[in-house]
Amino acid sequence: MFCVKMVKQRIYARFIKRALDIVFSIIVLVLFWWLFLIIAIAVRIKLGSPILFKQERPGKNEKIFRLYKFRSMTNTCDKTGKLLPDTERLTAFGKFLRSTSLDELPELFNIIKGDMSIVGPRPLAVQYLPYYNKFEKQRHLVLPGLTGLAQINGRNALNWPERFAYDIQYVNKISFRMDLYIIVQTVIKVIKRNDVGVRGTGNIMDFDVYRRMQMEEEDNCDSDRR
Repeated sequence: MFCVKMVKQRIYARFIKRALDIVFSIIVLVLFWWLFLIIAIAVRIKLGSPILFKQERPGKNEKIFRLYKFRSMTNTCDKTGKLLPDTERLTAFGKFLRSTSLDELPELFNIIKGDMSIVGPRPLAVQYLPYYNKFEKQRHLVLPGLTGLAQINGRNALNWPERFAYDIQYVNKISFRMDLYIIVQTVIKVIKRNDVGVRGTGNIMDFDVYRRMQMEEEDNCDSDRR
């Protein structure tokens, strides 16, 4: 029975999941092209150009791809030309885009291209790659997702160990039933606008900063033991 279940999971993960990603993404684009147009115009008026935010992210097997989102922040800089902190560049309109996840819609093009899947671990910053341990690296065994198990269990409110634990749990238990459950729960989360935060603010620390602090604490503990 266990072997049959594993075979079904592998068939779904390798073949069916990708086909469903393409079909679903195309359907959404065809049905809601007008929404993309409205958001694009609104971003241009309220935040200026470019309309899309583009950033390199690691995907499956740590292959780098370019991720697309609608912009949600201004390009306001200080007197030295350095970008202001995220909290100062995130407008009320940008917060609305993020809380409703409308800024994520252009990632459907990433899904069609094969860079991403509808469900999977969220693609994080390239700068984090050198700081993953062997356990955490497992999140790159599958395509990153538009939404994932971590997103329906706390989203940005989770700390890094919790987030990675959910990511690896998904990688090891990927199935159609789980994907469907995650999609339904994601819709509920978006409607309620739960667990929305801004990266780099409050308790939401960049992972590379978190890991360096963790390493420094371990070094200090080792020094005290000596």
